[in-house]
Amino acid sequence: RVDDTLNSLREAKYISTLDLRSGYWQVEIDPDSRDKTAFITHRGLYEFLVMPFGLSSAPATFQRLMDIVLAGIKWESCLVYIDDIIVFSPTFEQHVHDLSIVFDRLTNAGLTLKASKCDFCRRELKYLGHLITAEGIKPDPGLVASVQLFPQPTKIKDIQSFLGLTGYYRKFIKDYAEIAEPLISQLRSHQKSNRAMNHIEWSDKCTKAFEELKTALTQAPILQTPNFNEPFILEIDACDYGLGAILSQEYDNQQFVIAYASRTQTAAERNYFPTEKEALAIYW
Repeated sequence: RVDDTLNSLREAKYISTLDLRSGYWQVEIDPDSRDKTAFITHRGLYEFLVMPFGLSSAPATFQRLMDIVLAGIKWESCLVYIDDIIVFSPTFEQHVHDLSIVFDRLTNAGLTLKASKCDFCRRELKYLGHLITAEGIKPDPGLVASVQLFPQPTKIKDIQSFLGLTGYYRKFIKDYAEIAEPLISQLRSHQKSNRAMNHIEWSDKCTKAFEELKTALTQAPILQTPNFNEPFILEIDACDYGLGAILSQEYDNQQFVIAYASRTQTAAERNYFPTEKEALAIYW
């Protein structure tokens, strides 16, 4: 998971990212399975000799390959998410050593990198839509800018796209579900009706939610990775239609936020008494 990857970077002072060249195409397909990839062209019937993009099992197959290639050093000095490898170390000397080990593993497996997409010995790095710094983790400024430029939705698909984009960073936004409720309600109402896909009932509440999410993401805090040598603090809350939580830690006379979490309540949960909703926030 993306969160597991980011949480492992607490001690990282030097970071490098490696990208495989057309990763899937470096995986040979078993001869007995090649006929399953056959496709028709104007010149006849062809089948893939290497794993093509688009196969439902391709991501899992490639991830398993990388897990095998980097077995024993994954989570210790490197992480891998599909064809993106991140190598991290506490010192420069250790980082050079760790990179050498990863290069040897890739060479022995017959895998090649695309140099133009690799970054080496960085103190600050964009990875999986996040900016990793010595201070902590924050959203990729480029994606935040795209949220700011997102036009006001005019149809259901626009709302889905906007919530998908902002939802990826919901752990940076306190009470995300509560803020987004008017927009989520639009999706919920559409699922229960036979309204046309392009029809939405935009309201002032929707406008407020839309703008608040943009502002919240722009002002998103820098989150810390977990320090498992220190105790955790969990704060929970519940309102009429949402549940919220804050996971943090306190040490060195400071309190650090690790992540925000929230979700909307189901129709049945909204009938709970306030004390039951508070208990639900703990259970959830």
